[in-house]
Amino acid sequence: MRTKLFTTILSTATLAFGLQAEVRVPAVFSDNMVLQQGEPVPVWGWADDGEVVTIQFRGQKVTATAANLKWTAKLKPLKAGGPDVMTIRSKQNTITLTNVLVGEVWVCSGQSNMEWPLNKSFQAADDIASATNTQVRLFKVPKNRLETPTTVIKSSWEVLTPESVPSFSAVGYYFGRDLQKARNVPVGLIGTYWGGTPARSWMDRESLEINPRYQAEVLDKQSVAVKNWKEALGQWEKERDAAKAEGKTFNKRQPGQPWAGYELYNGMIAPLVPYAIKGAIWYQGESDASQAELYRTLYPDMIRCWRRSWQDPDLAFFCVQLAPYMAIKPEPGESAWAELREAQLLSTKVLPKAGMAVITDVGDEKDIHPTKKQPVGARLALAARAIAYGEKIEYSGPLYCGLEIQDNQAVVSFNHAKSGLEARDGELKGFAICGEDRKWAWGKAEIRGDKVVVTSPDVAKPVAVRYGWADYPVVNLWNKAGLPATPFRTDDFPMITAPK
Repeated sequence: MRTKLFTTILSTATLAFGLQAEVRVPAVFSDNMVLQQGEPVPVWGWADDGEVVTIQFRGQKVTATAANLKWTAKLKPLKAGGPDVMTIRSKQNTITLTNVLVGEVWVCSGQSNMEWPLNKSFQAADDIASATNTQVRLFKVPKNRLETPTTVIKSSWEVLTPESVPSFSAVGYYFGRDLQKARNVPVGLIGTYWGGTPARSWMDRESLEINPRYQAEVLDKQSVAVKNWKEALGQWEKERDAAKAEGKTFNKRQPGQPWAGYELYNGMIAPLVPYAIKGAIWYQGESDASQAELYRTLYPDMIRCWRRSWQDPDLAFFCVQLAPYMAIKPEPGESAWAELREAQLLSTKVLPKAGMAVITDVGDEKDIHPTKKQPVGARLALAARAIAYGEKIEYSGPLYCGLEIQDNQAVVSFNHAKSGLEARDGELKGFAICGEDRKWAWGKAEIRGDKVVVTSPDVAKPVAVRYGWADYPVVNLWNKAGLPATPFRTDDFPMITAPK
């Protein structure tokens, strides 16, 4: 609202005094930027109505006429390379953007494990010291939660250096480093993340309003939470003011504002649209684990939301499956975190151009922020190379694809097992098996070719198998391409996160 009001006042003043405002562009157009190769590139900004704006880049010359204080033009598809100079001209001023590259542009988003900076990651000192690469550029979106969409952000593109990278997303950095090396083209990384945030905050209002599950299970609770917060905040302010009037020290912590839907989309995604991008990497889900069953629809809806925003139904989207966390349990059982991992996996089956990095080997039992981020970024880069770019490489660990019961044996089949299966560090572990009584027991698991055979002396007639179904899965099934199997279940028993 403030932005719209300012624009209206500026326009009114311009008309009244016969002045003309200078042409402006959003912050995502700056020196050092990376433009997406191989597709039309929107360039946009603001000017007085009727102002003719000319954009020149690599021999292309396109024009746009401002209407309703905004103008938009499109460059024809570009080839990777650079650096080059872009000029944006009007009668009032010229904007010159230098050191511009063309390559691959990716958004890096999510909550704290995507936000986790390189300088806090495992053995990152050498990576920071060697992070001088003019072919990789970084753009970090400031944190901003808003009731209505904004077009304004304050930031700029930076060249990757040991000075610019330490506070940037470690996952994003490792992803971009590997992708740039493999594709041999410039890479631009847009970091837009905020720790502790739910998926609903990263979706637009429309996408939430058309989801009946969100309306039924979240909206009412969210409204109550916001109401309670406002009351608590009011009380806190009264106590603070009273202490101040009496000259007393006031150390009581201000009540934290609950997360609502679409706030972060409005403040941290909307300003980027329609900047041309190849896709997004996403590390989030911890905040939604208690509603994992809802996440089955909410997360795919979020991907669809972003694809609608960028008007690209095939916008590539890759998530990180939740890392192992919390106490290791001695017996198999239910797990909300396992259900969230399953919801993440299901998204790759219901949507095209979607993939997932499995990280069962880099969790931390006592820390929700495991610091080993290099394997995370590396596996995301493999998925992107295979799915987004069509490289003929193995990008996934074993994926469950079928179960056959043979007497007392449960025979599990896998995709992504052509290279062979292997158990790392001893016998296979992490497999549980049950009969019709649905009582789970740890199973003895053996690799036979591209299958795993599971048995238990306590289960004479098995009906289902689970693997890694725990908050902290202790597992060791990999394929010989060096990628871990995703946790899975063969049953469809009721979920503990489903509404009662």
